[in-house]
Amino acid sequence: MSYKNFLNELPPLEDWGERIYTRPELEYPSELNAAAELLDRNVSLGRGERPAIYYREEVITYQDLLNRVNQMGNAMKKLGVEKGDRVLMRFPNTPTAVAAWLACLKIGGVVVMIMPMLRSREISYRANDAACKLVLCDIGSIDEVQKAEPAMQTVHKILVTDGTHDTYESFESYWQKESDMLKPALLSRDDLALIGYTSGSTGDAKGTVHFQDDILAIADGYARNILEPTEDDIFAGHPSLAFTFGLGGLLVFPFRFGASTVLLDQFTPENMLKTLVRYKATISFCAPTCYNMMMRLDEKNEYDLSSLRLGVSAGETLPKQVYEKWKAKYDVDILDGIGSTEMLHIFVSNRPGDVRAGATGKAVPGYEAKIVDEQGNDLGPNLPGLLAIKGPTACRYWKKPDRQKGYVMDGWNVPGDVFMMDDAGYFYYQCRNDDLIITGGYNVSPPELESVINEHPSVKESATVPKPDELRGAIVKAYVVLQPGEQGSVHLVKELQDFVKRELAPYKYPREIEFVDALPRTDTGKVQRYVLRERAQKEYEGRFVEEVL
Repeated sequence: MSYKNFLNELPPLEDWGERIYTRPELEYPSELNAAAELLDRNVSLGRGERPAIYYREEVITYQDLLNRVNQMGNAMKKLGVEKGDRVLMRFPNTPTAVAAWLACLKIGGVVVMIMPMLRSREISYRANDAACKLVLCDIGSIDEVQKAEPAMQTVHKILVTDGTHDTYESFESYWQKESDMLKPALLSRDDLALIGYTSGSTGDAKGTVHFQDDILAIADGYARNILEPTEDDIFAGHPSLAFTFGLGGLLVFPFRFGASTVLLDQFTPENMLKTLVRYKATISFCAPTCYNMMMRLDEKNEYDLSSLRLGVSAGETLPKQVYEKWKAKYDVDILDGIGSTEMLHIFVSNRPGDVRAGATGKAVPGYEAKIVDEQGNDLGPNLPGLLAIKGPTACRYWKKPDRQKGYVMDGWNVPGDVFMMDDAGYFYYQCRNDDLIITGGYNVSPPELESVINEHPSVKESATVPKPDELRGAIVKAYVVLQPGEQGSVHLVKELQDFVKRELAPYKYPREIEFVDALPRTDTGKVQRYVLRERAQKEYEGRFVEEVL
């Protein structure tokens, strides 16, 4: 069963992004089972007694994990999961989440991993959209699944994990009885492996389809060539495994190279710091905000991060000042990068020892990147335009052919990010294409403006959006979260505006500033700018109605 069996759910082949395999490490056999490559292969290479997972007080070896995966796979088969069937999984980052993910792939199932923070309507939407057959849910987050159950149209069974429930049976009662021997399903490289849902930072969540070879390509492209991991590396981070940034960094990458992963199921900056120290992690995967928060918490340098050799940052652009402060404090590079759920993982990144602060980096080996205008014409260096990507992974939306046409242009994947490439081939993030603020004929980049606003000692974080204006077409409006103990005032508004005018061209300053308790964010931590844009639009419309009346 390959993608050809799902052509009704996938966009027409002519609308797919072109997939290219320009490096020998990205050449895969026609028969391919990604789970077997990530797990069984490590045991066959003699790594069975090496640690695969660190979780709280538990150390799980590769052999232990293989046994557990095989038992879970056998149980799923008895529960009726066949090749191509979708299984919805809702877990924090736990060993059960990793084992269930691998077990489903090993028997040919398709994983639909969702964020633990999603609510019932979001859960039922994903279950119905992907036509999931089975639901596995951690006991700690079963309540919302129970609320969603009446709206789930294709789910046959719901099981809880890591605990017991009055209504639902436990998955453990099934898999713990099973044999720990299981042959990998015979799969092709273009068999479906997972459907990942976008976080909704630009509107509705969309299912993105990835094949068996996509899973390995992100490891053999980005991880192999940028991180250069060995079996002695210990990966750690806070992103959810349901977020493809976390899936790669905390599962696919370490297991592809026989390394270890540390799972953190409850994130705080303090927990993250303690995790890096306790397990002597060598590679961290965190959002930019997390790195900044950890530095503030470790003001007195009480945490020993001497084992850390690399930090990886994605989700939002890494501010130049955060990189420079981290590098000066710990003498460790943070590699900014950009990826997308549609492309599965990072395709443009900085390199160890070749980090340009403020730049996102160069195309990952195996990928090609360029800057184009909205008609797809190539733009030269030092001109802002849309980033276009081509490589071993590509966008394929599930059941959304109309959205596919908006993402792929002449075979190139166009995520909608505005970048500029310098003469040396380094890419610099400007903003999302739909985030660009045009005021009085001038273009204003929100990340640039927010970076300056955030430097003010009274500011914790900010987000800027266009607000309609009769004179200028739009003005810049800033939503600002203040540091604890700070109070918003007319005086502080003026101070912030003058501060920006001193640092940037005067036309870029926010003509309106609103102090808010928090910024709206997706489950992966991205600021939902579209929510703020809609809010600013409604403020304008309300004021206009009042003036007319």
